[in-house]
Order: sequence, then structure tokens, then C-alpha cells
Amino acid sequence: MQQDWYSVEQVADRLGLHVRTVRGYVRDGRLDAVRIGKQYRIARADLEALTGRPAPTRGVEVTSIVDVDAVDATGADRIASVLTDLPRGTEDPAPRIETVHDPARARLKIVIIARIDETVELLRFVRTLTEDAA
Repeated sequence: MQQDWYSVEQVADRLGLHVRTVRGYVRDGRLDAVRIGKQYRIARADLEALTGRPAPTRGVEVTSIVDVDAVDATGADRIASVLTDLPRGTEDPAPRIETVHDPARARLKIVIIARIDETVELLRFVRTLTEDAA
């Protein structure tokens, strides 16, 4: 099991508190911490115990733009409907997919905003969809 550790400065930043306030919490025993040298380290579980809710995690999302050429309006509608009707998981935030068709250029633009692992899967699915349409 992975154990996340935070410095006093990181905890203060996450909670919107002054660093001295967090150090006071540690000294008063309201927040458990481990002293390493001259610095305190706070475990994620101890931060969650103080706040009563999970510690915020940093997310990484990818924005991908895919241009599909030589697509008429019917083909663009079919691809767009398949992509927008994909089941969404319980991930927070859920992947976002937008499509725009330019009939003058016969081009479909697909915009995907999702976590890295979700983006990989969605791009593979787009490749399958567009290869089958060719």
C-alpha cells in the first residue's frame, strides 16, 4: 500500500492555512506527524483524520484533438453519436468528448479531455472507428 507524506507547507497550502497554524496543530496533538530531522511529515491518513474527508489528489488530464479527413455529414454523425453514447465510468471527472464536423472541408474534429489512461483507450477506439469507416 502506498503511503503519501506531506510537508507542513504542503498541508498548509492544501487546507488554506498558515504554516504556523499547521505546526500548532502538530504540537497540540490535533494532527499526527513524524519528525524527520528538523521537519515534520504528515501522512495522508492523518490529514484525512484531521479534516474528516479524503485529502485532495492531484489529477492529470490530457486534451487531444483528432482530425478525421474525408468524412461526409452522415459518417460524422455516426462517429459522433457512437463517441458521445459511450458509457461513462464513475471516474471524477468523467471523460469529455466533443465533435465538430466541417462539411466544406469534409473534416471531423474530435476533442477528448480525460485522464491519461482513459485518453489512450478512447484514442484506440477512435482509431478503430475511423479505420472501419474508411
